[in-house]
Amino acid sequence: MKVAVTGSHGLIGRRLLGELRSAGHEAIRVVRGDAAGEAAVRWDPDAGTIDVTRLAGVDAAVNLAGVGIFDHRWTPAHKAAVAESRVRATSLLAGTLAAMRPRPAALLSASAIGLYGDGDDELLSEASPSGAGFLADVCRRWEAATAPAEAAGIRVAHLRSGIVQSKDGGALAKQLPLFRAGLGGRLGSGRQWLSWISLTDEVAAILHALGDERVSGPVNLVAPGPVTNAELTATLAAVLGRPARLAVPRLALEVALGREMAREMLLASQRVEPAVLGRTGFVWRHPRLDEALRAELGR
Repeated sequence: MKVAVTGSHGLIGRRLLGELRSAGHEAIRVVRGDAAGEAAVRWDPDAGTIDVTRLAGVDAAVNLAGVGIFDHRWTPAHKAAVAESRVRATSLLAGTLAAMRPRPAALLSASAIGLYGDGDDELLSEASPSGAGFLADVCRRWEAATAPAEAAGIRVAHLRSGIVQSKDGGALAKQLPLFRAGLGGRLGSGRQWLSWISLTDEVAAILHALGDERVSGPVNLVAPGPVTNAELTATLAAVLGRPARLAVPRLALEVALGREMAREMLLASQRVEPAVLGRTGFVWRHPRLDEALRAELGR
């Protein structure tokens, strides 16, 4: 299979590229600049340009492009960059694939469980409605941007990822220094649900979606066992063999990050189930959080 991948410099993209090539597929990076000598597709979503000739013969595309949501405080400028980087890139890719002859069979486009908003204790599946807030709005626009590909008959899957557990990036990488120093603790009440997935299973789930034609529309990329923030705190501390007796009050988080960012990124409760993955026979390598953390941290 010949697969085009955007966002290949990111945490998930780097691992996905390696796994595709290890499995014997031809993986082609879609990049803004120089691809260090390898064959690649050049594009500029801001300018609306892409090298269509190099996309010829692609069987599928995986779209992971977008400005990091947790990279900066949510200033108006950063929020605009987060939203527009995703919508513009997805619109350009979806429209380009739709116009190709022959067309690729599938487009897997990143999204996030942030689409569900704050669900409290409700168990959320792919059939659940979207919620309120900045992240939910971004995800709705992000997913809607794939419409040209879907209208052209391309199988489209929206990869609604949970919190990816990796020591090399994302939330876990930010937490590790504090937890290793014995300064870890729950956030707010600690009762908010967190839906997570190991990096290994995240990439395996994308490969599963690529190869299984039953996977289309929204698909929750999460492990089958969501945990509360308090449970995550205790589990990570136990894996590292360090205490985690502190607690960060809600007000302190809101002052440090801004009210909107703290509430949506750290205090929102999302208890999400991976119904589509389960129904289509996906097997998790790390269904439990302690197993995922021990594998990732080599403990």
